[in-house]
Amino acid sequence: MTDSLFIIEDEALLGVEMARQFRKRGWEVEVATNLEAARCKLIEEGFDPLVTLADMALPDGNSLDLLEALRTKGHTGEWVLLTGYGSVPESVRALRLGAYDFIEKPCNVDRLSAILNGARRSARAQRQLRDQREVGGRLYLPEAFVGRSQPAQDVRRLLRRLAEVPFSALIIGGETGTGKGLVARILHHAGTRANGPMIEVNCAALPRDLLESELFGHEAGSFTGAKGRHRGYLEQADGGTLFLDEIGEMDLELQSKLLKAIEDRILRRLGGERPVKVDVQVIAASNRDLARQVRQGGFRSDLYHRLSVFGLDLPPLRERPGDIEDLVPLMVAEFNAVASKNVKVIPDRVYAKMRNYDWPGNVRELRNVVERAVLLASTDIFPEQWLQLGKGVGSVTVRSPHQVLPSQNEQTRSYGANASRVGGGSERLFDNGSVGPTVDDSRLIIPLDGSMALDEMDRFIIQSALKKSGYNVTATARALGTTRETLRYRIQKYNLRTEVAGAGSQTDEP
Repeated sequence: MTDSLFIIEDEALLGVEMARQFRKRGWEVEVATNLEAARCKLIEEGFDPLVTLADMALPDGNSLDLLEALRTKGHTGEWVLLTGYGSVPESVRALRLGAYDFIEKPCNVDRLSAILNGARRSARAQRQLRDQREVGGRLYLPEAFVGRSQPAQDVRRLLRRLAEVPFSALIIGGETGTGKGLVARILHHAGTRANGPMIEVNCAALPRDLLESELFGHEAGSFTGAKGRHRGYLEQADGGTLFLDEIGEMDLELQSKLLKAIEDRILRRLGGERPVKVDVQVIAASNRDLARQVRQGGFRSDLYHRLSVFGLDLPPLRERPGDIEDLVPLMVAEFNAVASKNVKVIPDRVYAKMRNYDWPGNVRELRNVVERAVLLASTDIFPEQWLQLGKGVGSVTVRSPHQVLPSQNEQTRSYGANASRVGGGSERLFDNGSVGPTVDDSRLIIPLDGSMALDEMDRFIIQSALKKSGYNVTATARALGTTRETLRYRIQKYNLRTEVAGAGSQTDEP
């Protein structure tokens, strides 16, 4: 992005001198000496500078009139206004029109340079946001939900209608991998709030205490480690859309607080006393049946009814197999570009195998299959041998008790009637004959005979990973594919701090 500065100054010598000074500071400078020349440059020629430095009173008019005309045309550059005398009404008008600053002449060049640098940072941020909106507007049209099947057409038809109305809340349902995130982005970028921000939150990825802080924000000193004020996701989404993915995982108490913020359009940061007004469109998504969770007491009924102004259930891929022939070419083209491949031909037998597969992971699984095949292709023909449908190549797969999971580069062997193999390693039997949890190098064996609860398995995995990393929390989090905050929460939850402290090793990287 060019650091362009437009100077509008009727004193010709002063304008030339300012241009010289700011060119030395890295700006690309254009100068106009009157309002008509500036209007011609900005409106007729389409010059769109990052920052405009304008004298307020020009021989042929007031610069604020030009600024107002530009704002109506969507001009996003910042304006810094100079004046030889202070005027309260003019100052108020300048700020109302969104001027970055309003200062009196004469002004020290270093002070003016500092102000222009601040205006440059602000203008860059606005341009970046504008560009993101334009890209989002092009990418996330209702047509981005691809498919010729009747279910896909029904979804697109509803997306077009929803994009035209200013709905306050909506719930997207459907199995994992059906495209709930894509639909949320379409609803935002094609909808009435496209000019506002879109904030996405995965409620399942953050522990309860951290999620509350991230949603509502906090003030400095509100808890240990809160060194400064933090604007939460709700506040960041003001004027736009908050997308709450996997909302069914949210704590019930936090659901109550979220409901009040949505209803009242007011929140309080943790540790804060001042209420903060917010105007947010909420899109929630879950692969769980939220209505059933309400009946079972796992989700608040009042929040559910507040969010379900509209409901949109996405069909699984197995119910629209005809859409595969529309989806696959788009994915192939994408991964061709990423990997510099040239896959052009997709044989009919490949499509036949895809149509006859159940796709438990839906479109996300299809995307992974296409990515693998394109990356490993050696010709322009889609390689059928790399479909590997249902085999989970390159991933950990849990099998039923009597199935065998092959390990890499070694002979497979059965691991007992009640054990599931997560990796290679030796067996250790409990006294009752079941296979107990064991560690061998970087692989684990976890029994599925009921001898270990889910939390015990989670604890065993984390404890084993901590031990392997020398009780380094950062390295352990990286190995487990999670964040340090989430890992620390689980260390505390499972009371693993004694083991960490007892090791006498560092618990984090320097």
